[in-house]
Amino acid sequence: MNHDEAKNILLLYRHGTADADDPQIAGALALAQRDPELARWLEEHCARQFVLREKFRQIAAPAGLREQIISEHAAQKKMVFWRQKITLATVPALMLLTTLILFWFLRHGHDDTLAIYQNRMAGVALRGYAMDLTTDNPEQIHAYLAQNHAPADFVLPAALKQIALAGCAVESWQGARVSMICFRTGRPLAPGGQGDLWLFVVDRASVRGSPAGSSPQFSKVNRLITATWTQGDKLYLLGTEGDEQTIKQYL
Repeated sequence: MNHDEAKNILLLYRHGTADADDPQIAGALALAQRDPELARWLEEHCARQFVLREKFRQIAAPAGLREQIISEHAAQKKMVFWRQKITLATVPALMLLTTLILFWFLRHGHDDTLAIYQNRMAGVALRGYAMDLTTDNPEQIHAYLAQNHAPADFVLPAALKQIALAGCAVESWQGARVSMICFRTGRPLAPGGQGDLWLFVVDRASVRGSPAGSSPQFSKVNRLITATWTQGDKLYLLGTEGDEQTIKQYL
């Protein structure tokens, strides 16, 4: 199996399902673990799927739809004629609904770039990572990031400056470099964990749909609660496990 064949197979892969048990998909996933470019593509593909699933979950069911389904189901048991009629009426409606959703997603997909970025960075924090530099010295962290052409002129919130540093790493996002600064809050770390609070900083222009102001926007991404805000030409994403009150104490 080569790179392109694996990518075609993984187009059908749905993260968090039994798809990984399929021999072909399992083989493609194994290849992705050895192929950094394929691994990055797969992570972005799964992030897009996550955003699309969230959009479907946000669609409100039409008023009375549940009652209509129950009523139609009862009618199906009584008369084949009604079953056929209901099927003929439902299929075009579902096709229309799907078309409208896809049309909306394609027209407004650029607004979802932020959600994909958030999901990607949360994945970096949660899946395990190797810090490029392990230190609690902020000057060393700024110097390392600057030397590696990652955002180094970021400004930490006053409360976050009081949290112990653990180190940093340089990640990538669609050709842009992302600074990841790791902190230790004093809570017990997960096995093998190096930090439990993560700040990601990237040039604001590289993420479409970035917040317009400096007031943090809170959202749940995977197991993390995140706060996202912009300051100057930088986009900040802070994440940790917990709820909104947990992360607010670091802002």
